[in-house]
Amino acid sequence: MLLQKTLARAFHTTRQLCSAGAGLEKSALSTLRKKTGYTFANCKKALALHNNDVTQAEKWLHEQAQSLGWSKATKLSDRVTTQGLVGILVSGNRGAMVELNCETDFVARNDTFKRFVDHVSRIVLHYTDLTEFDGDLWKLGFDADALKNLETPQGGSLADHLALLIGAMGENASIRRALCFKVNNDLRLAGYAHPAPTNVSTTQNITQVGKYGAIVAFRSQQDVDDHEIQKGICQQIVGMKPLKVGEYGKDLPAENKDDETCLIHQEYLLDADKTVGEVLKENAIEIVDYHRFECGEQTQRDIKEIIRAQQQNSN
Repeated sequence: MLLQKTLARAFHTTRQLCSAGAGLEKSALSTLRKKTGYTFANCKKALALHNNDVTQAEKWLHEQAQSLGWSKATKLSDRVTTQGLVGILVSGNRGAMVELNCETDFVARNDTFKRFVDHVSRIVLHYTDLTEFDGDLWKLGFDADALKNLETPQGGSLADHLALLIGAMGENASIRRALCFKVNNDLRLAGYAHPAPTNVSTTQNITQVGKYGAIVAFRSQQDVDDHEIQKGICQQIVGMKPLKVGEYGKDLPAENKDDETCLIHQEYLLDADKTVGEVLKENAIEIVDYHRFECGEQTQRDIKEIIRAQQQNSN
């Protein structure tokens, strides 16, 4: 009888210890999955290899993912990336516009890809914080090579982070270009990406994504920003592709209004009875500078490279 009680007590204690151990393992697995987003099987394997040490398991998972990402990025590097998104991020007196490309529209609409557009936009915006200048407006462009070499606060370069994205998405992707704006004194910035989400009260410090985008630097005599007017001007630039702002007395309106390339002389898209110049005067706004991105469009650099390649082939 005494032996039976002793054995029963031993089995009960063992069951409690096993239950506690399983609970700790389950907790570590849950924590690791939440921190990394990796699959159940990969997280379980990482914990098993590192004696349930979440920190070491997380480090191992990131190393494996980076290695796999670079491997996939190398294999897929020759695939053409004609789809993608433009990202627009305006925060106070700083603005960033980026273009990222991928192979398919399906991936471009994926939340993981959109989050990466936001990530790149914020990294680029971070580098504007490092610049001090005395003028009213400062701009800096980044090409693909410069972007990939940017170091990130999270560790590694944007090229490393891009490799992780390619590994996760399973198709080629690229960071094509970016442009930074920074303004001082009485200048302000507005940005817009098309198509734009509905029912958004503010776009400050929010990365907008779309196939087209524009950032505008302007002066306004109004104390309170009229976001609808600012959005309308950005939409005009996105939709009508003006080549310059234009000056009254210097730039005459085009004979055919459909051929108009000066912003101030174009019909205002939101009110065809007015020109953009009239809308700007009514709202005491002066456009100082702007820039427009269209996903996949040919840039001056692209054209120069095509001409160079043609010349080399002819020789």
